[in-house]
Amino acid sequence: MRESQRVRYLNFIGYLCIPLAYLSHYWIGHGETWEPTLTFILAALGVVPLAHLMGEATEELSERTGPTWGGLLNATFGNAAELIIALLALYKGLNAMVMASLTGSILGNLLLVAGAAVLVGGWGREQQEFSKASAETNGGMLVVAISAMLAPAIFHFTFQYKTGEAQREHAISISTSIILLLVYAAGLFFTLKTHSHLFSTEPSGPDEASRGMTTVHEQHWSTQRCVLYLLLASVGIGVVAELLVGSAEKMAHSLNWNPIFVGVILLAIIGNAAEHSTAILLARKNDMDTAMTITYQSSLQIALFATPFLVLVSAGMVAMGMGQSRHLDLIFSPMEVAAVILSVTIVIVLNSNGKSNWFEGVMLLAIYTILGIVFFYIPEDALAY
Repeated sequence: MRESQRVRYLNFIGYLCIPLAYLSHYWIGHGETWEPTLTFILAALGVVPLAHLMGEATEELSERTGPTWGGLLNATFGNAAELIIALLALYKGLNAMVMASLTGSILGNLLLVAGAAVLVGGWGREQQEFSKASAETNGGMLVVAISAMLAPAIFHFTFQYKTGEAQREHAISISTSIILLLVYAAGLFFTLKTHSHLFSTEPSGPDEASRGMTTVHEQHWSTQRCVLYLLLASVGIGVVAELLVGSAEKMAHSLNWNPIFVGVILLAIIGNAAEHSTAILLARKNDMDTAMTITYQSSLQIALFATPFLVLVSAGMVAMGMGQSRHLDLIFSPMEVAAVILSVTIVIVLNSNGKSNWFEGVMLLAIYTILGIVFFYIPEDALAY
């Protein structure tokens, strides 16, 4: 079976799971103990083909715009799924799950997506190369972003018994969020305008390891078609995400799983489906510049845009009395803080030379698996948001 046929078959199954998820939730299994788990699985499978459609459309656009713009576009629309899921969870007052999904997105992009791309792309090759300047700049922005994100958490665990701490944390979180958004805007201006020449490299051509590969679609899509598919996929993910988020909380409770594991691992993997599939495909084609840009930009967007954006949105939701929303502060748990710092450090050390091989991918995936096991065994009563 050709690769394109396998992908179409899997996508068909995913699209079929969307109506089945609604059927399970509202009719067949309504009120049953097994229903939230089945609904979550079906809704998760339904998100995958929609995220894959986003990945295909952004891959087409990246061929016209180059690796920097292509990676940025893929990260933006790939993170749309995660942002939609987080907004719905925020509306329902599931702040612990929102914070966990943000952490999981960063870990998933830096360790899971990058690790899988490096492993698949490097298999059968001595090594692969990508822009060293891009790796250094993005690595530096990651350090700044993570430092700013984690400062409010350090404040919380240092002065958590002081009077008036909550008001101070709100002020710190909102102020930090505004600064992070300004840094993100400045970073885009740096990479896309003033210093774009440092990042505008041509993707590596096909080699022996990538010859004979088939693409999912034989003909190129028009720009209008790509944009239309991106919009349709975003709307579809928004519809499915409502079921996904609602069933995730109930499933975690019924299976005695802590919500931080569901957010960090499960929701993050589902939300990263677009970046994961596209980065692996491009890495296998020896286009590591775009593949690595996707992983970096996805993490940076979560840290510098999605996280502060959600903090400000939560303040607006609380002010308007929307749903069960509560103030979302930048208070990550100690385990999340340690995991993010560890992940950023490892990625910067491995990628600073602008070269990669398959064994580095194995190491990244090993760290991600270990962190997943640790998050699974975190006691639920140890979470503090």
